[in-house]
Amino acid sequence: MHTVTRPIIIFLCICLVLLLLFPAVGGPFYTELVTKIMILSIFTISLDLLIGFTGLVSFGHAAFFGIGAYLLAILFNEVEHINYWWSLTLTLSLTGLAALVIGWLSIRTSGIYFIMLTLAFAQMCFYFFFESPHFGGDDGIFLANKPEIKFGTHQLIDLENEHHYYYFVLAWLVGVYLFLSMILRAPFGHVLIAIKANEQRVRALGYSTPHYKLVSFVIAGTIAGLAGFLEAAHTSFVTPAYLGWHESGMAIMMVILGGMGTLFGPVIGTFIVVLLQDFLPNFTEHWKLIMGGIIIGVVLFLPNGIAGLIYSISNRFTSSQKEHGREHV
Repeated sequence: MHTVTRPIIIFLCICLVLLLLFPAVGGPFYTELVTKIMILSIFTISLDLLIGFTGLVSFGHAAFFGIGAYLLAILFNEVEHINYWWSLTLTLSLTGLAALVIGWLSIRTSGIYFIMLTLAFAQMCFYFFFESPHFGGDDGIFLANKPEIKFGTHQLIDLENEHHYYYFVLAWLVGVYLFLSMILRAPFGHVLIAIKANEQRVRALGYSTPHYKLVSFVIAGTIAGLAGFLEAAHTSFVTPAYLGWHESGMAIMMVILGGMGTLFGPVIGTFIVVLLQDFLPNFTEHWKLIMGGIIIGVVLFLPNGIAGLIYSISNRFTSSQKEHGREHV
């Protein structure tokens, strides 16, 4: 795990300030687009916990994103006034339960077998919703009403208001980042990082590595369910595509592009990929070739992703500051 230096903290604070100020300068379309990107960032951060820190490459992580979205739409579609905290608690509890079951079966394998097993479970969930007429089938399902955040009869946040929802999602993104940072700094997180480095040695030290990997899998799946919940509440529409292998593949690409094992790297990767998908079609109909070339270039010349480059610049800056200080001494 990379050490978060002072320049990195300053960089993250600047990014946070820019996100806080963006709705004041961005139009309604781009405010909604950045809201979507931040929701996807929560999803990719949860995947980074598995890939970047635990060493579990899941190709079915989108299943939990889709399950979280579908649970909100299915359980509360006929409810006129949806209590936000009750709906969130129930949705995350059931998503966590699904992650527990799938994770308990999946962590018994490793390597390519783990990848294929998680993919198989995700495809099972995809076809379940895709072929189920009760849940909208391939047309998806609409959410009639959005959750309401109230204290008594007073509405605290209007989720129908795009600016309110923007800051609401931003608060969740910051909260998830701080929560995972706290976990990874704790002894539990150190064990996860050690498992990725050398699982056999960690097992020889007396740690039950399957239990640690299962807990990591459940945490990641639950956070992915949170992202799905936020997306469903944002768009009021859920589609089986949320659970597809394509979504998992895109998330893996965003994590690798941004930088695995950094937490903030996947956020950068998500912003880059989604913004490229939005801007490049305006210039050429062959935009996918350009986007593919950009991604290949980053992978070849920045093996540690964009975050790796930022850390490299930060380390050089820190080293030069130390040398400058020694000269003065």
